[in-house]
Amino acid sequence: MDKTIGFIGGGNMASAIIGGILNSGLASPKQILASDKSNNALRSLEERFGIHTTSQNPETAKEADILFLAVKPHLFSEVIPEIRDSIQTNTLIVSIAAGQSISSIESLFCKEIRLIRAMPNTPALVGEGMSALCPNQNVSQEELEEAVSIFNSFGTCEVVSETMIDTVVGVSGSSPAYVCLFIEAMADAAVADGMPRAQAYKFAAQSVLGSAKMVLETGSHPGALKDAVCSPGGTTIEAVAVLEEQGLRSAVIKAQRACVQKSKDMGK
Repeated sequence: MDKTIGFIGGGNMASAIIGGILNSGLASPKQILASDKSNNALRSLEERFGIHTTSQNPETAKEADILFLAVKPHLFSEVIPEIRDSIQTNTLIVSIAAGQSISSIESLFCKEIRLIRAMPNTPALVGEGMSALCPNQNVSQEELEEAVSIFNSFGTCEVVSETMIDTVVGVSGSSPAYVCLFIEAMADAAVADGMPRAQAYKFAAQSVLGSAKMVLETGSHPGALKDAVCSPGGTTIEAVAVLEEQGLRSAVIKAQRACVQKSKDMGK
């Protein structure tokens, strides 16, 4: 990719994206520029990736062909007026902030922009992110494909309608927390049965990782994979029966839908 990629904000998600870009060979360190108000964040990015950094957001905005808005949502009203006059007319802007709609971002720029609203998740930090991309009407197919290649460099992504973004928040944006809660609970049970804590986390986490990989790589229905483990009168069906009795599935559905509703409320 023969373009300069800029980042306004140098936090964890920006670092994950930069790492994915560099590890995949999509761009070299000299093609990446990041700005942040924190000198510690800039120093960390320089030492880790060897990229150019600056404390001046307009400098990053001016140089970038693809510009990531990687600051907290409440800072958009401060950062966008600071950079909007510095951005080139053909710059592709990518927002990774929750609760900031395409229309609200467009209104802050006060001009026509090429914009993709993206929703990555924290597994991007280990190269296993799940991201959704929502382009506005000004984004070309070529630009969208470039964005897809960037997000695929640290996981996988899907292009979705913005009407689905709150659902994305529930099913992937926030769901690593649900999964970690499940892993923690399994580990607690193993510890209660005598397994050392560190070993319990490893057994639980690897089982979740492997199960997810089976779903993705076999294409089998999760129910069919569950049935394959449940021998008649065996240990697994005993555990499944208790989970059903305790309402695991209904609890997950209710929790996720509450998450989606909160996302909708934040966007109002």
